[in-house]
Amino acid sequence: MHPYLKSACRTIEMEADAVRQQSETLDEAFILACDLILNCQGRVVVTGMGKSGHIGNKIAATLASTGTPAFFVHPGEASHGDLGMITRGDVVIALSNSGETSEVTTLLPLLKRLAVPLISMTGNADSTLASFSDAHLLIRVHQEACPLDLAPTSSTTATLVVGDALAIALLEARGFSAEDFAFSHPGGSLGRRLLLKVNDLMHTGERMPLVDSGTALQAALLEISRKGLGMTAIIDPQGKLTGVYTDGDLRRTLDQGLDIRSVIVNDVMTPDPVTVMPEQLAAEAVDIMQQKKITSLLVVEQDKPVGVLHMHDLLRAGVI
Repeated sequence: MHPYLKSACRTIEMEADAVRQQSETLDEAFILACDLILNCQGRVVVTGMGKSGHIGNKIAATLASTGTPAFFVHPGEASHGDLGMITRGDVVIALSNSGETSEVTTLLPLLKRLAVPLISMTGNADSTLASFSDAHLLIRVHQEACPLDLAPTSSTTATLVVGDALAIALLEARGFSAEDFAFSHPGGSLGRRLLLKVNDLMHTGERMPLVDSGTALQAALLEISRKGLGMTAIIDPQGKLTGVYTDGDLRRTLDQGLDIRSVIVNDVMTPDPVTVMPEQLAAEAVDIMQQKKITSLLVVEQDKPVGVLHMHDLLRAGVI
């Protein structure tokens, strides 16, 4: 095996072992940490120096996106004004492998004065940080993946995993849903699929192609051309949907050799067309379009057409 690959495999195996070890060390402190955060009236403030700070930043981001308001504060900046970002009612999660990082331990007396609950994640249960904590999560690894046993590797990976475990335990305890997640990610494709509804994208009012029952096919074709959606709905005198006429129907009409100048649209329309409701997710409409191999959907409420949804609208919105 090439030395590069051999080194990479060794690193992955060592870090995987370090992660597996964490499930053996979780204890009542993890339960207490979850309870402290669930009962928090403010925000979760995560802090850590160096590599621990990078991991802490990610843990804060994961908490925030899964229903636990959280942000990261650099411990060095906290000593120079940013401590004001921490208020009574908050909970602090402090990360330090040694538990003796000076920038972090300097904050401990101040946190006690604020009566802010402290959760620590360290590799040393006898450290200053651990002894000050209300809940201490021990992140113990036998050896760093670094062959010098110096660069934080296995320990930071294990800390990140325990942070994820904390976030997911809280997510489940809160009953956090996929829709809740989407509200935290409105710019992402998942957010768009879970948040956008048909009535957010459909064409309504004057932009919706409509003709009355009994309309000449030639007039219906003019309506299709004016509205540019490749179809028109046909409604009865009460405004209820009776059918749809599409570009595909026109091809079938021409194949039958019918004279479009003398045909009534009711004679060649598609009755009982596929429809959706305004409150349905746009992603559901996409699935229907793909299954039925159509590019437009009528949106119906109480048997009356209220809008038209076109595949181009879904593409522009990023739902597809």
